[in-house]
Amino acid sequence: MDGDRGPSTASRTHDAPRTRQRLTIVLPAYNEAERIGPALHELFGYLRSGPDGQPPNDLPAQIDVLVVDDGSTDGTVELVRTRAEASAGQLKVLQIPRAGKGGAVKAGLLAATGDLVVFADADMATPPDQLPKVIAALRTADVALGSRIQPDGSDMRVTQPLFRRLLGKAYHALASVWVVGPVQDTQCGFKGFTRDAAHDLAARQRVTSIVFDVELIHLARRRGYGLAIVPIRWTDVHGSRMRARPGLALRVAWDLFRIPFLHRGVRRTTESRAEG
Repeated sequence: MDGDRGPSTASRTHDAPRTRQRLTIVLPAYNEAERIGPALHELFGYLRSGPDGQPPNDLPAQIDVLVVDDGSTDGTVELVRTRAEASAGQLKVLQIPRAGKGGAVKAGLLAATGDLVVFADADMATPPDQLPKVIAALRTADVALGSRIQPDGSDMRVTQPLFRRLLGKAYHALASVWVVGPVQDTQCGFKGFTRDAAHDLAARQRVTSIVFDVELIHLARRRGYGLAIVPIRWTDVHGSRMRARPGLALRVAWDLFRIPFLHRGVRRTTESRAEG
């Protein structure tokens, strides 16, 4: 693609001092009225657990939370707005027409203003105390991929129902051969980016289905961004709206197949610094 440019050393922001860094946490949400309140309570409780009610010392000093509402119809927006009124501007909500989780994450990444950006599942399946691991990885990488596979080889997804694990294995087998290479856990809903990488990748993202994680990883590798795999703690939270239906399987297979063709003109212009 003519004019494509990868990240330059001058544009990276992860070496900035803590006092000058800002973090945006993106939470995609669709009909989360039952879970968003407790999730925000848990998140802000952690973000204010440092000295004098400030963020813990291993997080940036300035943090904002952006809930991207994906066309909810159950009162999610009203709940977040009520909480936002008491947050002194730290919590905001962005409403978009129903676009799927991938579309909500894309909108959130593009709207993020922090030097660092993390998107997380709105159910807090990955607890907020895992944020420092991703932030630390972004000191030397452009993209930090949360992984439920631990250094000893154990997999925190073992708590999922058997059919979900079997579907996941089949999905990964296809994705690893065709799109993402050595990344073992593509679907972990806990990923971090420098702002430049977040905006660049989201601007190129075309897939809005559950395959969007794979597309982001594929794009990051094509663009030459430094990748870090970050083992994190995770718990299976009941209430997922994903249902294994033939139509979903066909959509997933089609999206996986077309990702390389959608981005065949994207050039790799830099070397990865922390992939693996």
